[in-house]
Formats: sequence, structure tokens, C-alpha cells
Amino acid sequence: MSALPQAATRLRAMGYGDLDRVLEIERSAYSFPWTRGNFVDSLAAGYLAEMLLDPRDALVGYYLAMQGVDEMHLLNLTVAPARQHCGHARTLLDALEGQCRERLVPKLWLEVRASNARARRVYAARGFAEVGLRRGYYPAGKGQREDAIVMSLSVQGA
Repeated sequence: MSALPQAATRLRAMGYGDLDRVLEIERSAYSFPWTRGNFVDSLAAGYLAEMLLDPRDALVGYYLAMQGVDEMHLLNLTVAPARQHCGHARTLLDALEGQCRERLVPKLWLEVRASNARARRVYAARGFAEVGLRRGYYPAGKGQREDAIVMSLSVQGA
């Protein structure tokens, strides 16, 4: 599937009725995807959850984030594998940063697999700094664990 221009997408809130489509992308993108329960719990807790849709209403990507005191924690940002390398992750990050500014949240945090060099480059290009390490944070198969790099961004205008 060829990617549509980034400008042809739109954001909308994720709901329970969207989870089949979300899980299809989640499972295609990750060796250790979130479960339906992870998404249901996040929505039930009122976490910020937005989806990026193309003009045909096809799901391009999504993010979920949890607001705390003076901070937002990005829990999951995923772009459908067939739609990657088109700027959609940047669009989702723009939206999340906009939410931080609207809510006057000055700091955005995330964890990313140490092995996910592409995502780390995207975040670094956005101004995220590597500020820590969580050892053994992610499952890695066969009883192994993978470290997470903790990154943070000071949100301008928040």
C-alpha cells in the first residue's frame, strides 16, 4: 500500500470500538505487542489516546499517553508498518506535544527499546534527550529482557 501524503490524515480520539483495528497494527508492528487488556485498561483510566486516519478512514497510527503532575508519559506510539517512513510518527508527536501545551504540561517522557535505533533517531530529532536506562524493562523472548532508554523533552510553550 502506498502512503498517502501526510496532510491527508486526520486525528480522532481512540475508543473501545477501534481496538480490533488498533490490535491488528500493534500485532504487525511488534514481537511483543500490547494486549487488548492493556488498551482497555488505558482507555478505562482516561489516558490520552488518539488515532491518525487517512481519508478512507484507514488507521495509519496511534498513540496513548498518561498525564501526571507536570508531565506526560508516552506509553505507546505506533505507525502501521506499511505506512512508516512517511512522517506519520512526527504527526503523532506534534499532536501529543500540542496536547501537552494545551494542558500546560512542561515535560514529556518515554521509554524506547535500546535496540530500536530508528525510533531513537526520530525522538532525538524532535529534541528528546536520553536521560536514563531501565535495565530489563522489555521482554525479549526466551526468558530474556531488553533495556529501555528513558528519554525526555521539555515542551516549549507549556
